[in-house]
Amino acid sequence: MKKFAVLISFSVAAVAAWAADIQDYPIRPVPFTSVRVDDAFWTPRMETNRMTTVWYDFKKCEETGRIDNFAKAGKLMLGEFRGTPFDDSDVFKVIEGASYTLSLHPDAKLDLYLDDLIVKIAAAQEPDGYLYTARTIDPKCRLDFFGPTRWSKLAGSHELYNQGHLYEAAVAHFQATGKRSLLNVALKSADLICKTFGPAPDQLKEPPGHEEIEIGLVKLFRATGERKYLEQAKFFCDIRGRADTHKLRGPYQQDHKPIVQQDEAVGHSVRAGYLYSGVADVAALTGDTAYVAAIDRLWMNVVGKKIHLTGGIGASPDGEAFGENYDLPNSTAYLETCAAIANALWNERMFLLHGNARYLDVLERVIYNGFLSGISLTGDRFFYPNPLESDGKRPFNMGSCERAPWFGCSCCPVNDVRFIPEIASFIYATRGDEVFVNLFIGGSAKLEVAGAPLELKMTTGYPKDGKVSLAVTVPEPRKFTLDLRIPGWARNQPFPSDLYRYDDDLQPKVKLAVNARTTPLNLENGFAKINRTWSSGDLVTLILPTPVRRVVALPAVTADRDRFALERGPLVYCAEGVDNDGKVLDKVLSGNLRFQTDWRPELLGGVVLLRISTPETKNALTLIPYYAWCHRGPGEMRVWFPTTQAANSSSKAHLSHAFARSPLLQQGVTE
Repeated sequence: MKKFAVLISFSVAAVAAWAADIQDYPIRPVPFTSVRVDDAFWTPRMETNRMTTVWYDFKKCEETGRIDNFAKAGKLMLGEFRGTPFDDSDVFKVIEGASYTLSLHPDAKLDLYLDDLIVKIAAAQEPDGYLYTARTIDPKCRLDFFGPTRWSKLAGSHELYNQGHLYEAAVAHFQATGKRSLLNVALKSADLICKTFGPAPDQLKEPPGHEEIEIGLVKLFRATGERKYLEQAKFFCDIRGRADTHKLRGPYQQDHKPIVQQDEAVGHSVRAGYLYSGVADVAALTGDTAYVAAIDRLWMNVVGKKIHLTGGIGASPDGEAFGENYDLPNSTAYLETCAAIANALWNERMFLLHGNARYLDVLERVIYNGFLSGISLTGDRFFYPNPLESDGKRPFNMGSCERAPWFGCSCCPVNDVRFIPEIASFIYATRGDEVFVNLFIGGSAKLEVAGAPLELKMTTGYPKDGKVSLAVTVPEPRKFTLDLRIPGWARNQPFPSDLYRYDDDLQPKVKLAVNARTTPLNLENGFAKINRTWSSGDLVTLILPTPVRRVVALPAVTADRDRFALERGPLVYCAEGVDNDGKVLDKVLSGNLRFQTDWRPELLGGVVLLRISTPETKNALTLIPYYAWCHRGPGEMRVWFPTTQAANSSSKAHLSHAFARSPLLQQGVTE
């Protein structure tokens, strides 16, 4: 119990240090430590992450020398640096994910493993707090990444990027265990950063090359109450795009103009997503309205012009970057798994700022589609890019046309392991006497509303079906507002913009009841608001119809002209060769299409199959959820189906061109 007493006292002191004059998000997420997931869809994935992916990623970090680099830098073993300088961050990300699992499932073996690993990390840190194993081992070993002196090549060194992931891992480990071993390493590093970078004449005035440290610094601020960490995060946001302080690096690194002047998402999409998330954090805590206006504009640009149907962002393989407005290809779409995660984190923060369900609609689309496709059901095979069309031959996945066990740059596998347990923290949120139900994932949550305890228990088959029940338990009758998200797809709007729309004539009706009595949908900002005095035993029932829906894109999206896609509930569907005699890319679907669904619990962890038929063809095509593709070997796959032969010919011509790839991409070095 001692470690938790230390944790509580430290947290109370931190809150007291800044609560008086610091703002915060108007809406507060219910932390995943207060949520118990018991869900047919997500529990197996979270258990696979805990039992397989955490240990698998650590093993790969050992085999590839990532962990040994810390021991070498700390003089605990001899040897040369091995790998790429940003590999340090991979270890930190796995520690973060492992710490989240420890918070939910005590594990003596994992706890001890982390203790031993942190000893190596602490040994690798230089006396003044600098931690960058490549330079410490050999200052000249990777001058292609870092310059002759510290911080002299920030555009590509990842010196600050690594530290951001260290800070996130350290806070997660401290909160999970109460131990300060890694937190002390992080604070020593952050103190060096605060001393080195800033507005004073003797300080460096240059932003990070790869954004991430902004998020980490805010987490350190929240954990410690040290205002300087928040101020440092704001400094890094403010200085970006300032030609009066440094030589601008351009749009690729979002360093072409100050953040408050940016209105189009450009450049490397993971960098951008992390930057926008960090800006949202700083805006929430400082009340900077110019920051909020900037990320509002950027969000509208992404959701209106630069996002794929799966929620993936970063269409261009050349630089893992955003393309031009409406440039949303299918076969050559890059859509890095890390970019999907960054997009999810950003949209969660946008919801906490504004309280509108449209941000959660994007978040949900990312989670069930653009992110989930990136990791196998077994938890040990991964996609780096996530295209929407494949011929099963072109090696789009860093030299492979199916999921790979690891990559030279393995940012995606280690990002997966920290993101999956974090999903539980997106389910519920509170604001005053309001409780938001954001995602439909079975289980229970213990929370407080206006200072009083409340327990919610959710039962659902989602996304297999749209039936949700929510049981309320309170110590005594209490009045509060329950805000149930009614997804955009259930309100006849697949996206919170005109980029995609349904082109069928369906008008599904959502049904809501409290204690079996029908309740009218009192919709506000995408939420059904139920304000009443609640008692233990009250039961809310929500039925979201899940018919198959045809989706079309705005005509400006040339890649999707004369094509349609299919959705059911939150899931985007695709056709795979294995279910269709090996061929899907020669299919042209026009005329009167009929849809039939078939629940297959034994297939791919349990999926609802979708079968398309026409008056001429009894079974024209069989589809599965997009996230489940390529689990049965490589083959043809398609999300957007042509309605004309000309559209199909155009798609085939596009497939014949290989990815335009930079030298770094060819080497598998991309982070």
